[in-house]
Amino acid sequence: MSDPVLKSMTGYAQARAEQDGWAVQLSLRSVNHRFLDLRIRMPEGWDALEAEIRQTARERVRRGHLDVTLQVEAAKGNAITIHREVAAEYLKAAKSLGEQFGVKSDPDLAAILRLPGVASAGAPAEDDIEKLTGLVRSALAQAIERLDQMKQAEGRALRQELSQRLATVAAHAKQIEILAERARPAYAKRLDARMKELLGNYALDPARLAQEAAFAAEHSDTTEELTRLRSHERQFRGLLDAGGEIGKKLDFLLQEMQREANTLLSKASGIDTDGLQITQLGLELKSEIEKLREQTQNIE
Repeated sequence: MSDPVLKSMTGYAQARAEQDGWAVQLSLRSVNHRFLDLRIRMPEGWDALEAEIRQTARERVRRGHLDVTLQVEAAKGNAITIHREVAAEYLKAAKSLGEQFGVKSDPDLAAILRLPGVASAGAPAEDDIEKLTGLVRSALAQAIERLDQMKQAEGRALRQELSQRLATVAAHAKQIEILAERARPAYAKRLDARMKELLGNYALDPARLAQEAAFAAEHSDTTEELTRLRSHERQFRGLLDAGGEIGKKLDFLLQEMQREANTLLSKASGIDTDGLQITQLGLELKSEIEKLREQTQNIE
């Protein structure tokens, strides 16, 4: 049985397509983001191709900040425009750097022409638009497929790390449960001694005393928090096993797990020796949950 698909939102891919002397190259760079944030860069005058890029990308990518860069190489006989003002600024910057660092060299014009914004292919004729749209569609499909493969590879590594950290969370919760159970009789004895010390010879209604003792015991009992923590841990692992677009669900579960860990820490303050161990484990528990949250930010 194959592993469930889990995708990272981080990846990079390129693809190129050529036809009748025209060539298009698409570069995709993806990083994490709460929603799909799509940004497209293309040569001036080629805006007619943006709609095709945007539609195809939205059909295949669900979440993340996605930068799409289109480069076009013109067919023979198609005009090339040189943006001299842009080239002049690059040359001026290179000269300034050379003077600042004492480097003397002649500018490489071929390298200058390859810099962004210096040279651009002329816009295609109207009858070429459909042909170039097909080229863009083909290159973009290849690039997205390669990006998807990289995101899945990253997702497999993420799934392994998340599983290991989740096992640590479960182990810490189990240790806290054992310590809390062991500390319960000692806590009740200390509570009874403290009540007698405070009351002295003052007679207190036994029913009221029992009520106050029960209230104090309830506020030191971690059973409910540990039960919910185990439930969240099982749900988290179930989502990992199912795969798919689970990033937002995992993040929500981890918020709930962090809330339970905070409550565990607040209740441990009333217990002596075992309480110190519970506090230490609780802090480690919070740290592991926070590391899990950092990693889930990258899951689609």
